[in-house]
Amino acid sequence: MSEIFSGLKIGFAMTGSFCTFSKCFEQAEILKNMGAEIIPIMSENASGTSTRFGTADENIKKLSEITGKDVIMSITDAEPIGPKNMTDIMVVAPCTSNTASKLANSITDTAVTMAVKSHLRSGKPVVLAIASNDSLLGSAKNIGELFNRKNYYFVPMLQDDCTNKPASLVAEFSMLPEAISAALNGIQLRPIIYHRSD
Repeated sequence: MSEIFSGLKIGFAMTGSFCTFSKCFEQAEILKNMGAEIIPIMSENASGTSTRFGTADENIKKLSEITGKDVIMSITDAEPIGPKNMTDIMVVAPCTSNTASKLANSITDTAVTMAVKSHLRSGKPVVLAIASNDSLLGSAKNIGELFNRKNYYFVPMLQDDCTNKPASLVAEFSMLPEAISAALNGIQLRPIIYHRSD
């Protein structure tokens, strides 16, 4: 695979949409194979909760093995990201609507929200890969706020089951490398939200 991200330092932050973890791990591995240095970060929920999609320890180990680094899992450990210039771009994948709401309202109470805040101090881009059943209900106003917020970019997302989950939006995770490339050039991929026709 072409190392088009050679030398790029990507913060890769995971929050608690556990059903999408396997897709996010796959993308972290792809980005690593594209030459990026991946700085792994997990929210306290993501790193401390065991589900049918894997135990907490298994998920931490998986992300650490992919990146070759210890996972940042606390506010204290995430705070130096900006001051130490640890990242060129920050990815939150998956990004729950809970985390998006906190970012929209400048709430810093998890390792991931601190990582984003610290990274943003230098005006660098943040890419969000939304995964939430509530995206088009109560969380819509917060996601909409981030659409208009400087330095935030989104992985294009789709209504994954508009019949049974009419308010759900999930990022097209396979588009994460393309979304990162676009964000580095100040471009938002469009359409941001679409409906798959097949």
